Amino acid sequence: MIKILEIAQIVIGIILIGLILIQQRGGGLSSAFGGGGGQFYGTRRGLEKTIFGATIALSVIFVVLALSFLYLKNLPL
Repeated sequence: MIKILEIAQIVIGIILIGLILIQQRGGGLSSAFGGGGGQFYGTRRGLEKTIFGATIALSVIFVVLALSFLYLKNLPL
């Protein structure tokens, strides 16, 4: 059971990294320091909204898997 959780957490982690990397908002590091260049962002639509929702859902699943792994690992046998 613990092996399955480990593998699932690795797979979800890789997918989560991919989803985060394909979300392009701001255009790079310069926007993190206030150099947005007058860009305006409206509401998310279409595929961007789906990717955002999937990122949130996978993040929650990742945390639940991590907590359940810790719980199962610390159970007395």
